[in-house]
Amino acid sequence: MVRKTILTLLVTVIAIFSAKAADYRVSLVTCYPGQIVYELYGHTAIRIKHGDMDRVYNFGMFSFSKPNFVYRFVKGETDYALAGYPFEYFIPEYVERNSKVVEQVLNLSQRQAESLYLQLEWLRLPQNREYRYNYVLDNCATRPRDMIEKVTGGLNYPQPADTTLTFRDMMRSYSGNYPWYQFGIDLALGSGIDYRLDAREQMFAPIFLMNAFQGSAFIDESGHRVPLVKEKIVLFDGSESPVLPPTPWYLSPLFVAFAVFAAAVALTVKDVVRKKVSRWFDFIWFLIAGLAGCLVFFLVFVSEHEATSPNYLAFWLNPFCLVVPSLVFIKTLRKWLYFYHFINFALVLILLAVWGALPQCANAAFFPLMACSIIRSANYVYIEKCARKSR
Repeated sequence: MVRKTILTLLVTVIAIFSAKAADYRVSLVTCYPGQIVYELYGHTAIRIKHGDMDRVYNFGMFSFSKPNFVYRFVKGETDYALAGYPFEYFIPEYVERNSKVVEQVLNLSQRQAESLYLQLEWLRLPQNREYRYNYVLDNCATRPRDMIEKVTGGLNYPQPADTTLTFRDMMRSYSGNYPWYQFGIDLALGSGIDYRLDAREQMFAPIFLMNAFQGSAFIDESGHRVPLVKEKIVLFDGSESPVLPPTPWYLSPLFVAFAVFAAAVALTVKDVVRKKVSRWFDFIWFLIAGLAGCLVFFLVFVSEHEATSPNYLAFWLNPFCLVVPSLVFIKTLRKWLYFYHFINFALVLILLAVWGALPQCANAAFFPLMACSIIRSANYVYIEKCARKSR
């Protein structure tokens, strides 16, 4: 490791002195969204040209093959890394997926550009390259922004085009054709992504960062206001949104949720008429709700993602839902199951009634699903009361 570090430093020093006579040219490179889920928001990188060197610095490197990757991602312990490599290896990936690529040449002085280059070279060393990734606060777009802010002494950003946007609003604008992905986001992330964002916070999305940089400026050493972007170049004129076709309406979360609700209503009417609970339906429904609740509770109480807590869905989806599949077929424990359904009915009904006043935005598909829990709990309470009266 020490030998590798020393070798890397020597290469950096040689590169600096061998190209000392050449000017640095620093650019922000923005890649438009792709079709894969982790490409939905696009990508940002820094490009630096210096003499014969033409290198890209990419903060978005990660590997699915790392041990416990999924668990660590859910827990908020995902480590991404910075990689610096020849720019010629960067572009083909986006050309292949037909994603538009835009370069913004920055108005940095040679001192600022060299400072940025040296910092990036230091950060890409094996012992420095990894960082704790954060979905909205520390990612491949915010890292380049922060470094450019640092070398310029701060940037003045234009007023955002829309000052009412939240993180969730922005996510939905990118995931329109991916409703199940957005359903999962809305399930996992709580009210921490539902506040209005300022200009810098909107830059977690690469396209918003690119647009903000286009109108930004900084104060140079002489006290003059300098536009940050010197030139904007389209490196590859591909699609600005090469996403998959829209999900058919009959496969959307909202349609599926209403279908489940309709089935629950029909079955509940049947149960009330015959005064007998369809235990198999309650077993399946509350098993699904309980397992989803385990995930929600993990994200709220264990995960380090600050955006996952508080999540008011925990009053509906929680591990206590597993009481039903555990007890529904045990007649001697009907009393305890009655108490659970009575409390669950009241709790979820109140949650549904006051949701509009809560600081959390919900996926529309959640409401018919909440109603399923309400009517199934009400159904059990009603039939159990009728059974007690008849005994």
